[in-house]
Amino acid sequence: MRISANLKYNVFLILFLCSLSVAFAQDTSATGPKKPRPIFINGEAQVVPEFSNPSEWIREELWVEAPFDSDLDGKPDRMHVFVTRPRQTDSSDLKLPAIYMSSPYYGLKLLDMMTQKKKHFWNIDHEIGEMPVPHKHKDPKTNGNRPMMTMFYDRTWVPRGYIMVYSSSPGTGLSDGAPTIGGENESLAPRAVIDWLCGRGTGFTTRTGTTEVKAYWCSGKVGMTGTSYDGTLCLAAATTGVEGLEAIIPVAPVSSWYHYYRSNGLVKSPGGYPGEDVDVMYDFINSGDKTKRKGNNQRVRDSLLMKYQDRITGDYNAFWESRDYLNQIGNMKAAMLMSHGFNDWNVMPDQSYRFYAAARELGIPVQLYYHQADHGGDPPMQMMNRWFTRYLHGVENGVEGDAPVWIVREGNTLPTAYSSYPDPEAEMVTLYPKKSAGQEGVLITEKPEAQPDMSFTDDATVPGNLLADSTNAGHRVLFVTAPLREDLRISGTPEVTIRLACSKPAANLSVWLVSLPWEEGKGVAVYDNIITRGWADPQNHRSLTESEKLQPGAYYTMTFPLMPDDQVIRKGQQIGLMIFSSDNEFTLRPEPGTMLTIDLNATRLTLPVVGGTSTFHEASGH
Repeated sequence: MRISANLKYNVFLILFLCSLSVAFAQDTSATGPKKPRPIFINGEAQVVPEFSNPSEWIREELWVEAPFDSDLDGKPDRMHVFVTRPRQTDSSDLKLPAIYMSSPYYGLKLLDMMTQKKKHFWNIDHEIGEMPVPHKHKDPKTNGNRPMMTMFYDRTWVPRGYIMVYSSSPGTGLSDGAPTIGGENESLAPRAVIDWLCGRGTGFTTRTGTTEVKAYWCSGKVGMTGTSYDGTLCLAAATTGVEGLEAIIPVAPVSSWYHYYRSNGLVKSPGGYPGEDVDVMYDFINSGDKTKRKGNNQRVRDSLLMKYQDRITGDYNAFWESRDYLNQIGNMKAAMLMSHGFNDWNVMPDQSYRFYAAARELGIPVQLYYHQADHGGDPPMQMMNRWFTRYLHGVENGVEGDAPVWIVREGNTLPTAYSSYPDPEAEMVTLYPKKSAGQEGVLITEKPEAQPDMSFTDDATVPGNLLADSTNAGHRVLFVTAPLREDLRISGTPEVTIRLACSKPAANLSVWLVSLPWEEGKGVAVYDNIITRGWADPQNHRSLTESEKLQPGAYYTMTFPLMPDDQVIRKGQQIGLMIFSSDNEFTLRPEPGTMLTIDLNATRLTLPVVGGTSTFHEASGH
């Protein structure tokens, strides 16, 4: 077979690049043996054979001193730290960047993590505004061993020329202090570890000793990653503005603890954990020193968290304001690759989007990766590798020129590149409800003539998926588009305005945007039925900071966003706006019987449709 000139050139180029990589990977000094160094090909850190034998890795533990005393024992708290690094870093000849993961979960035993029972959560079967009987508190056991899952990250990153660093957050595991669920010490603790990695902090070989240990093997460049609470601590550290934290990859992080446990004034549970609140989370992670727990419980859990979390009104207050990382984002310098699932009903997608949008507005280097699954979901390895290679190793790989937004489309595993999120072609299309028969109606783009109100009766015992069925029509109202003649993509944050009256002084208000007909069975994804959701407390119709009892029969107007989304609704489906009261999965569950009346003339849905009104008309036939 003849070899073309182009092929010869390509082969030559590949061999040339490989020779450069080998040259960069090893020190070829004639004065001594070749020394292993990181390897980079196509802007990505490659596996270095000399770094790849786990039996040769150096594993050590230490305690880093933090600038606070949150357990009030008269001594600065010390954070428990694990390190995994190549043996070649045991001399001053090789310094590598660190990938750091901070977590409140490292101190928990696996069995203990799986045994939080219903008695440890707040009872949610009670009237709105009524204080439930306090729940039983969990007393977790402490795990002093190397944290779970660390071997996975060690095997991923250490061979590629990174040092893995892990620390338990205050009051968890073998770290001193007290958990505060978003308090200042949970931001200053990872900052202290980063300061130590960069040569500014103090580390010790033991929890109470005086023998210092230095991070002489760290280059002074640090990245962070983690999922859920661990991702939250990435934001906590970054918003302190600590020097040396160059890049973060938070996955499904909490950016606001208020938005996690409340929604537009409403007391709301995270998906899958009915009755959880900040004090429940405190109990769950409170795995620190048993001798300090009684005092910590009294000062933090009982006198702070339980006192100010306010399960009576759900209002936004100073307690919640202090636990919103957006308020400190002006300090942030670290480049950020944010990842989240559009169907994460635990840590919901507004948590990442609000923080990402603010960081982008400040001019911080950011990328956004969204997928269609639920909680968790790292970006692809190649994307993470390029991000850390650029900002921790300083390799100019052009990552800044990569597409800023990547979204995994329905049914796919690989992401699609976009120029921004929401899609710049998306325009808000206003849809109005029009009553047709019974408890149902249609969604149209032209505002109907004056029409009568529609009413329904709350029944918290009926799950939302069953409310979509006509057999439960008396407990909701439902308005649908015509069956779509073409696929229709929405991209952005839908919003609803609802004018309603209530038969009692308080009621839940829940909204689901659904794709109908509802599908069941094997192979049906969450997004095949639920497009997005939202919740609000009508008592907060004036302000999130102050609720007021409703006057039965009086009308109130609420405008609030649903969760951000990017989804293609398939041809043949109908988009449905379902308005109901108590959401069995997420809200308090009062006794059935509260009647809500919807003023259709002042109610509307605005939907971010890619292509705008004309595209919506083409797809829906309206």
